[in-house]
Amino acid sequence: MDIIFLGGLKIDTIIGIYDWERETKQTVILDIEMAHDIKKAAATDDIEDTLDYKAVSQHVITFVAQSEYFLVEKLAEEINSTIRKEFNVPWVKLTLNKKGAISGASDVGIIIERGTK
Repeated sequence: MDIIFLGGLKIDTIIGIYDWERETKQTVILDIEMAHDIKKAAATDDIEDTLDYKAVSQHVITFVAQSEYFLVEKLAEEINSTIRKEFNVPWVKLTLNKKGAISGASDVGIIIERGTK
């Protein structure tokens, strides 16, 4: 299976359990890997025959920007689920980075992998 990916996708959203986090948007950074067979697209050179990563990114940006989850675990699970459902993707690996969430750590987050490659 081939992998189509988005790296370093930055989105501002409400995420967190503390009062200030419920009022101030924070930036999450997403790395997304999606299984997709690219053979047909490679043969036809037609966007209709592949996973349109621009459409995926626009969908994810809108979804995350409008969300207001408390936990990164919930946000990651919902992003992964919506990609698999809306774009018929059989496998997604998602890294969600909430930079600066922990003093002294440059990166904090979660990595989830769902589906079958």
